[in-house]
Amino acid sequence: MKGRLVSNTGPIIALGAIDHLEFLKKIFEEVIVPETVHNEIMQGGKDFSGLGFYRKATWIKVQSLTNPIEPLLGTLLDKGEASVIQLAREKGADFVLIDERKARKIARKIYGIHVVGSARILVEAKHRGLISNVRGALEGMRSAGYWIHDDIMKTALEQAHEK
Repeated sequence: MKGRLVSNTGPIIALGAIDHLEFLKKIFEEVIVPETVHNEIMQGGKDFSGLGFYRKATWIKVQSLTNPIEPLLGTLLDKGEASVIQLAREKGADFVLIDERKARKIARKIYGIHVVGSARILVEAKHRGLISNVRGALEGMRSAGYWIHDDIMKTALEQAHEK
């Protein structure tokens, strides 16, 4: 997975909470968050144990949208998710990092954008030798309050060759 990635708020928070935000830097050539997402992360900071990791991640580029959010996106998704898809389209990004099912489906089916989720990042990290155990990382995200569906957990563990 090389290329340019635009990330939503949730995955940044989830990876930061388990001290694995740097995986994004090691897997992708460029990591971007829309200004809206950056503001969401900073505003929620007092409740986010990984905020320090985010602040230190100077390699994450914060960028503004060039154009207003498309009406379809603005109607169907929250502002963060809509801005991720809009910015990915504007910048010609290779991937978006979104965990919410509806936003993932819209990015993939309507806009043809390659979508990855937090669990997929952890599987990729294991394949690259960055971590030895995906289960522990996923359980850490859950312990930090990040919701991960059991089916996603099962699929990730299968892809990571873990039981």
